[in-house]
Amino acid sequence: MYKLLMTATITLMVISFFTGCVKRDIPLKPIQQNVNPYNVNDVDMSDLDENLTESEIMMTEDGDEKMERIVFPTSEYNSLPRSGRGTVKGQIYLTDAYGTKVLGSGTRLYLNPITSYSKQWYIESYLGGNRMQKADARLFNYLKFTAADSKGNFAFYGVPNGAYYLIGTVKCGEECGYASLKSIRIATRVSVQGNQIIQKDLTRVAE
Repeated sequence: MYKLLMTATITLMVISFFTGCVKRDIPLKPIQQNVNPYNVNDVDMSDLDENLTESEIMMTEDGDEKMERIVFPTSEYNSLPRSGRGTVKGQIYLTDAYGTKVLGSGTRLYLNPITSYSKQWYIESYLGGNRMQKADARLFNYLKFTAADSKGNFAFYGVPNGAYYLIGTVKCGEECGYASLKSIRIATRVSVQGNQIIQKDLTRVAE
């Protein structure tokens, strides 16, 4: 009986020793991946809605008719790749009448995937100058953002395969022949495949 008690006691001591040495699992907070740093409610997408500067928008009467957008093509956007390894880099600037560069210092730029929805904006608004209804909020989920440095240099990293409208604005005043400061929008097309590094300046002549 004594031997049995001793064996049970030793067994309990061994179990307690190893149990006490086991490292407890500490619950970790889930890691959020691909979190977009921008809140759709805090982002001014007026340059995707209208071909107007902010001051011109404020001066326009609310009753003015705007061009209706096509129905947001959900299937087109769902088929777009969401991750990639491409790079798009360059410099954003205007060229004045004397050929001098006016840099888009600190401006924000977009990559907008080319779809039937964005083509309508490019043709009707950017090229045609027509005011359009507000863009569908779902578009925001497919835009890529970056900002230019003090010399107008910019870069987008991790760009998925596909074709995009590269869009940005440059503020220019007397140096461009304007009486007051204006925001001049620039848009062009760019395509990315694989891990390509695309060098593409975003520029136009100030009119």
